[in-house]
Parts: sequence; C-alpha cells; structure tokens
Amino acid sequence: MIKVWDLLVRVLHWILVGGVLIAWITSESAEPMAQRWHEWAGFTVLGVIALRLFWGLVGSRHARFGQFVRGPGQTLLYARQTLHSSEPRHLGHNPLGAWMIVALLSVGFLAAGSGWLSITDRFWGEEWLAEWHERLADLLLGLAAIHVGGVLFASLRHRENLIGAMFSGRKRPPGLHDID
Repeated sequence: MIKVWDLLVRVLHWILVGGVLIAWITSESAEPMAQRWHEWAGFTVLGVIALRLFWGLVGSRHARFGQFVRGPGQTLLYARQTLHSSEPRHLGHNPLGAWMIVALLSVGFLAAGSGWLSITDRFWGEEWLAEWHERLADLLLGLAAIHVGGVLFASLRHRENLIGAMFSGRKRPPGLHDID
C-alpha cells in the first residue's frame, strides 16, 4: 500500500462531510440551538472549502487540482471507457471523480455562502436568497449522493476500498493498466 492522500485532505474531507450533515439535520428546525448549529456548520463548510482550495493549489501531489482535474476530452473518454467497462484505475482521483469534487466544492461554497449572506444586515429576510440557499443545499445533497454512489461503483469495479483509503490515505500501487 502506498500513501496517496495526505492527512489534511482526509481531515478536511471528513470535516466537510460532518458539516454538511449537521447543516442538513438542523436545516428545518426553528429551535434557536439548532439554528446556531446550522450556522456554525455552514461557517465550517466555508472555512474547509477555502482551505481545500488553497491546498489544491499548493498541497501534496495528489491534493493538487492540476494533478487530477482533466479537460473535457479526457473526461468524456473516461466516461465512455466506464460505460464499456474498460476504464483504467487511477491512483488518485479519476477524471469523473475530479469533476465531482469541483462540483461539490463549488455548490458547497455557494450554499454556505448564500446562507451566510442571508444572516447579514444587507440580505436579512430576502426570500429569493433563502430560496436559492435551499435549492443549492438540495443540489449539494444530490451531488453528495451521486458521489457516494460513484465511490461505491469504483470500489467494486476496481476491487479497492476507497472509503477506507479516505481514512488511511493509502491505496494499492498502480498496476499495468492503472494511471498514476
């Protein structure tokens, strides 16, 4: 087994998961304590995303977006290969997973940011912003569900425990048809 994802990537991933779950669980409650938890979960999500974006530029090899985010051509090729059960295994993120990360971070930032704006003096009580916040939160949950499905699919297809790898940071070394 070799180290792929560094400690910061893994810790930020699981804090982000926890923050989104807490925000979701507390989203419908009118109880002041639940609202406070919801706000702090949103602030946590914003902070984690900001740190992950920074780490995606200067972090370790497999943390850097430039290492795993691919252009449309390579991503579509990987999608076609997946449909034909011939996609290569990637040591880090595969092209579809990479774009899912971009989508999750973007929508997470917009959802948390719209929530933060809704409690500022300038936008307090703006119904359109509350609606956008709710829509973005729903989109984020949908993307998260697709992400988990993709992780399970890739884990089964390539016979590796990707969830375990997000705890340990380790994956088996690349094989003959794998991509580093």
